[in-house]
Amino acid sequence: MSEKESGKKSPISVIILTAAITLIIAGGIAYLSGYLGPQSKMDHSGQLPSSQKKESKPQLYSCGMHPTVIFEEPGNCPICGMKLTPKRDDTDDSEEKKENKIAYWRAPMNPTEIYDKPGKSAMGMDLVPVYENEISGGVEIKIDPVTQQNMGIRTAIVKKGPLVHTIRTYGHITYDETSTYQISPKFSGWFEKLHVDFTGQHVKKGQPLFEIYSPELITAQEEYLEAYRNSSQHPGKRGKELIASVRRRLMYFDVDKKEIRAIERSGNVKKTITMRSPFKGVVTHKNAVEGGYVNAGTTVYTIAGLSRVWVEAHIYEYELYRVSKGLDAQMTLPYLPGKVYTGKVTYIYPYLQKKTRDVVIRLEFDNADMGLKPDMYADVRIKTASKEDGMIIPSESVIRSGERNVVFVTRDKGKFAPREVTLGIALDDGMVQVLTGLAPGERVVTSGQFLLDSESKLKEAIQKMMEAKSDNASGKESDDSFFDDME
Repeated sequence: MSEKESGKKSPISVIILTAAITLIIAGGIAYLSGYLGPQSKMDHSGQLPSSQKKESKPQLYSCGMHPTVIFEEPGNCPICGMKLTPKRDDTDDSEEKKENKIAYWRAPMNPTEIYDKPGKSAMGMDLVPVYENEISGGVEIKIDPVTQQNMGIRTAIVKKGPLVHTIRTYGHITYDETSTYQISPKFSGWFEKLHVDFTGQHVKKGQPLFEIYSPELITAQEEYLEAYRNSSQHPGKRGKELIASVRRRLMYFDVDKKEIRAIERSGNVKKTITMRSPFKGVVTHKNAVEGGYVNAGTTVYTIAGLSRVWVEAHIYEYELYRVSKGLDAQMTLPYLPGKVYTGKVTYIYPYLQKKTRDVVIRLEFDNADMGLKPDMYADVRIKTASKEDGMIIPSESVIRSGERNVVFVTRDKGKFAPREVTLGIALDDGMVQVLTGLAPGERVVTSGQFLLDSESKLKEAIQKMMEAKSDNASGKESDDSFFDDME
């Protein structure tokens, strides 16, 4: 065979070499396709399809001793020098994409009328749903059960019940004005003798007060004795009418029946007439001196009954609408600890005190043992109850910042969401009324909520910081592209 003939390749060898190269290329493509997986398939432009794109969140690093130190790259803490550890991200993409839930239902015309189910309001209108994102007060956080136990988290159920509120105030004891009397003679005269001669003395009904000489009484006695003798000598209807008329005149002068009978028995005119007390009580004012002269209509004694006393208590304007006549009231005195007096609200004064800007309400208490004395200081409690029920939660569950009130509501899978609420009045037993923000049946955190609030605010601050950084980065890129287009 010649040299030229030996340099040529046979057709069989060329076919075998081509087949081998094809197999090697196909195996490589299959290997690369299996390694990258279906998500690495590119479109004609050389990029991933939009349906397979996934936004990757940057990994944050934090210090175990200083949680506020956060970096995007690993390294050491600038405060203590400890190595930074990856910060766990509690968010779940699938949970972030879920549909927003309805927190409760409310009346369209009254936001304080809240229901846990759809239906009709008190005015017959359809209830309006209120979603959780509309009332959220911060960022939702997730706490594992072990950490919850270590934090001492306790919860309570939002209930609907009577709004019982006890008004605690002060008051002072005073006289019962309906049991206060004045002794004023209806004639002029001179005091011959005083049987009640000092202020504060107790008097009984019918007890002698003073003996008085009066020319008017002398004349009335003489007329009575003359009529009495005539009726005895000439009995008849006219005589009886005459003596009844003269006796009535003495009674109009407040002469007691005992004194009139004594005049009849003696048959003589008495120089002085003893005036008796028509009331029972304590002498609070005395204007009589033995030998002194008194004009008709002058107040000689003031007598006040103390078997029942009044207490004038003071309440504020915002508590006025909760107080009404007939409410039970309790009173304690500083000098008698442990003893409770029970009375009732009998009157609400229709005006405010000019200096103190409060309203005076009148209470009545029995004082059979005379233990309650006028002008004593008293601690008063008035138990009020609203006719309508309302939502109530423990007062300790509310975080009050001055501008808003926030509670933490429990969610599924150990999650807690802050919720801004509108509070009503403070209730008994450490409860408080909730007007808006919650629905009956929800659970609120009553212990450990301040730690949850700190975690929620920290997480919210981190999110805002990252959003601001991403916004700045996107804004810078858009500016560069703008200048590139200009070029």
